Amino acid sequence: MAVPVRHRDALAALSDNQLTLTQHPVGCLLVFPRPNWESFRTQLLGLPMEADGWRRFFVGSAVDVEVDSAARLLVPPELRAMAGLDKDVLLLGMGQRLELWDASRYAAHQAQVMAAGMPDAIKSFVF
Repeated sequence: MAVPVRHRDALAALSDNQLTLTQHPVGCLLVFPRPNWESFRTQLLGLPMEADGWRRFFVGSAVDVEVDSAARLLVPPELRAMAGLDKDVLLLGMGQRLELWDASRYAAHQAQVMAAGMPDAIKSFVF
């Protein structure tokens, strides 16, 4: 997958193009610059034993990757399958991480989010 231009410089500056991919429970992949992954991983490893299933979910599927000289990253087949990545994909900036979505799966997810209505926590935001 080619990394969009708008994310290239930030990823290079934050992580020297070293990334970690893992699954997300909503059906996309999380894409962390390596330092951000290390922080997230440390938080997960510090959770009590009752969180072991979720720790396994995130840490057990994590794969380190690198953006190559052509600004591409290779998403391993097992993670592509987990996220249903086929042909058209979206890379969304989410602050400390990115999300990698199959375009049709993202559209369905967004429709579901919109149908649920805006939560009270967001209704008070000033747009």
